[in-house]
Amino acid sequence: MRWQGGRRSSNIEDRRGRGGAPKLLGGGLGTIAVILLAMYFGVDPTPLLEGIQSSGQVSSTGTRPGAEDLKNDPLADMVSVVVADTEDVWSEIFAANGQRYEAPTLVMFTGATRSACGLGQAAMGPFYCPLDKMAFIDLSFYEQMKTRFNAPGDFAQAYVIAHEVGHHVQNLLGISGKVRSMQQQLDEADSNALSVRLELQADCLAGVWANHADRTRNILEAGDVEEALNAASAIGDDTLQRQSRGTVVPESFTHGTSAQRQRWFRVGLDSGDINRCDTFGAENV
Repeated sequence: MRWQGGRRSSNIEDRRGRGGAPKLLGGGLGTIAVILLAMYFGVDPTPLLEGIQSSGQVSSTGTRPGAEDLKNDPLADMVSVVVADTEDVWSEIFAANGQRYEAPTLVMFTGATRSACGLGQAAMGPFYCPLDKMAFIDLSFYEQMKTRFNAPGDFAQAYVIAHEVGHHVQNLLGISGKVRSMQQQLDEADSNALSVRLELQADCLAGVWANHADRTRNILEAGDVEEALNAASAIGDDTLQRQSRGTVVPESFTHGTSAQRQRWFRVGLDSGDINRCDTFGAENV
């Protein structure tokens, strides 16, 4: 991915090293694994999270790094450039539709951090909080992508950021709010099915970003698309369930299968059209 030389975002907050990693009562790495699996399989991890005792103050604020601060931190520098690129693309798309894009803040943290949606942990993976319009990532997740999910590459990393920004776009358009309201009236299986469509739409919106960014700034290199598709496949619900317990339970899916995630990212990438990302109107996702 050609990201060097791109502008850096001013909407980056660095909380790394500003709070001790939380201690989980009676569990350590085992409890972290349970929480991670719960998140992937659509089980509410709140009871586990309520058992957390912090080994220090968990930060809810950080610094706003400038270009000089990021110069010797290539991974954080890349993240800042990708965030800036999503700002440029979505500002253009919103303006073309007579709207103004409000950029999110991306928070880099270590171990655990506070958000308006509650305590965020590295074990939960990257996430977006619609209440404070912030995306959160512990950059160690990228090492997990490479070693655990066998999904390396800078464009695979950019796809993760673009997916979370996709959730921000859904929030600005009122889509995620409508989904949450509908879910309150549904049973678990139907609620999970809506979550799948929400996540697949975020994958499609990530593809829309990649399409526009490549057309205007020529960011894609050979193998980049394959990196993103490989990452999308590696974190499909069916793949994760098969790896963890040997069986697949479709009604518990919350993010979509590997094939679905690849397909919808590709729809956005090939079309560059936000209107093609209507996963809620699609008869079959």
